[in-house]
Amino acid sequence: MWRIKYFGKKAEEQVFKVLMRLACVSVIFAMGMIVFTILKKGLPVLSWEIISQVPKGGFYFGGEGGILNAIIGSLYLAFGATILAFLISLPAALYLNIHLKKRKKIQDIIRLFIDVLWGIPSVVYGAFAFGIMIYLGIRTSLLAGIITVAIFIIPIMVRGMDEVLKTVPITLYEAGLSLGSTRYELSYKIFFRQCIPGIVTAILLSFGRAIGDAAAVLFTTGFTDSIPTSLTQPVATLPLSIFFQLSSPIPEVQERAYAAATVLIIIVLIISISGRLILRSYKPNRME
Repeated sequence: MWRIKYFGKKAEEQVFKVLMRLACVSVIFAMGMIVFTILKKGLPVLSWEIISQVPKGGFYFGGEGGILNAIIGSLYLAFGATILAFLISLPAALYLNIHLKKRKKIQDIIRLFIDVLWGIPSVVYGAFAFGIMIYLGIRTSLLAGIITVAIFIIPIMVRGMDEVLKTVPITLYEAGLSLGSTRYELSYKIFFRQCIPGIVTAILLSFGRAIGDAAAVLFTTGFTDSIPTSLTQPVATLPLSIFFQLSSPIPEVQERAYAAATVLIIIVLIISISGRLILRSYKPNRME
């Protein structure tokens, strides 16, 4: 009888291993096909003119110019929203894991609430912000886009940091308290320093969502062919530029959309690789 149970468990294990491998291969294949398709269509069109110039007259009808305004605008928006979200998300995640350490029910309720916010489509955030802007009489601008995107990525960043902070051993928490450490010292001198690699990963994940989202900024940032010089001016982004160019019936303009998508992929890749290289030299257990 025990042999039947043993072989049954082994068979079950093998089945799930195969399923997990198939799922992993499917994800890699789908991602590879998306990247391959974009690069195949975008790289031949990508040129120095496209990435170094703003749109000129008739750009969306096949005229001259490039997408420099969208590149700079996307970086302004993504970095601004990520910094704003980080200033809110880090204290929230630390409070959740330190000040509420012994209150599991409250933790579970807060995590459920954050998960619900994470699951809301970004277009809903954009529509909500647009409604607030109309009520307050605020015009579309870079600042409105930063605030909207920050609100959108805060649940992503908080949950990412939360999952990392949960891995810190409770013995470290109790040892800190027994040595007379305040909750502030536990938060920023122990927990934060132990989890810097995971926190950076959460930041990079949020940055990728911020720079690649079009729906959240569709109603709030507006669109312009120039580079903004203040927070109150409208701003162009790469996702919106891709959307408008793909909507054109002119093949040349559609090809430029794939060039813009290629630039977007390269930016995200550079940011991700840079973050990984920085983390390689970091030792989480080093205390000064």
